Amino acid sequence: MPLLFSETTLGPLRLQNHLAMAPMTRSRAIGNIPNELMAEFYAQRATAGLIITEGTSPSPNGLGYPRIPGIFSEAQAAGWKGVTDAVHPKGAKIFLQLMHTGRIGHALNLPAGARILGPSAVAAAGEMYTDAEGMKPHPVPEAMTEADIKSTIEEFAQAAKNAVEAGFDGIELHSANGYLLEQFIRPNTNRRTDGYGGSIENRARFVLEVADAAIKAIGKDKVGIRLSPFGVFNDMPLYDAMEADYAWLTQQLNARGLAYVHLVDHSAAGAPPVPDSMKATFRRVFKGTLILSGGYDAARAESDLASGRCDLIAVGVPFLANPDLIARWKSGAALNAPDMGTFYTPGPKGYTDYPALG
Repeated sequence: MPLLFSETTLGPLRLQNHLAMAPMTRSRAIGNIPNELMAEFYAQRATAGLIITEGTSPSPNGLGYPRIPGIFSEAQAAGWKGVTDAVHPKGAKIFLQLMHTGRIGHALNLPAGARILGPSAVAAAGEMYTDAEGMKPHPVPEAMTEADIKSTIEEFAQAAKNAVEAGFDGIELHSANGYLLEQFIRPNTNRRTDGYGGSIENRARFVLEVADAAIKAIGKDKVGIRLSPFGVFNDMPLYDAMEADYAWLTQQLNARGLAYVHLVDHSAAGAPPVPDSMKATFRRVFKGTLILSGGYDAARAESDLASGRCDLIAVGVPFLANPDLIARWKSGAALNAPDMGTFYTPGPKGYTDYPALG
C-alpha cells in the first residue's frame, strides 16, 4: 500500500492515513455559529487522517470576514460539538484552527463592540468583502496595548479549552497568511518599539506566548501551528531576514514540544515558493510532526512522504471539491473540478453537493 494511505500517528493519536484536509475558510457560519450544514460538510470528508477546520476566531475582535465561525460563546461551542460528533464516527481526527484576523477585517463584519486590532496602526493594502456594503478598503487597525495583548492571549487559551470541551482532538494556531499572529512576526506590520517589536525575539514573543498559553490550557500534544514563511498573502512582503527569522522560530517551537508544524507553500497559487532550504531546516530542527501543504497531487504527496521530507500532507481545494478524495486518489478516478464562485457563498451549493463516486 502506498505510504499516503497507510496508518500513522500524530503524537498519541492514531490517524487512518497520512493525508490531512487543510483548513479552508468557507463562510457558511451564519451568525458566526457552526451549524448542521457545516457538520455535514466535514463528515463527508472524514476519510482524511486529520481534518483541520476552517479558521475560527477566539475573540469577537477576530471575526474579520463575513460568516466565519467563532469558539468564544456557548452557542459556538455547541455548534462545533455537532461537527466533532459527526466526524469522529467516520474515523478522522479533527483539530480546530484558531484564526484571529487582526487587521484583516472590517467593522461591518464584526459584532457590536468588537475592534479591528493589529500590532501597529498599519492598514493592509486592498479591500475586504462585507455582506452589508460589498467591498470596502481595509481600515487602519488599533495598535494593541499591552493590556490588549494580555487579554488576547487569554482568549486564545480559553478558545483552546473550549475546543477540547467541544470534542476536538487539538487546535492549530494560525500564524500564517497575514493574520494576527503573523502580523506580529513580520516587520512590515509590526512597527512596535516595546518588548513585542524590533528583533525577531521580540516580534515572535506574542506568538510564543499564545503557544505557551494554549499548551498550559490543553497540553502540548494537542497544539499545532501553521506558518507561511515566504507567503505574501494579505500584504505581507518578503524581507531579507525572513529565512533566519523563521529558522529561529523553528527552534523555539521545537523546544516547546508542539504536536506539529504545518508549513504552507502557496507557490501553486502564484506566491513565491518556500525555498527547499527552509523546508529542510524545519525537517531537521523540529522533532514533532511536520505537515507540508501547497498544490499536492497524489504522486507528489507519496514522493515527499517516501523521501522523508514530511510526515503528513495537507490538501485543500481537491478535498473541497471531492469529499471522497481518498477513494479517488486510491483508484485513480477523475476529480471533480472546484466551483470557485461558491467558495465563500452561504448555503449548500458548492459545499455539500459535490458528487462522490457511485
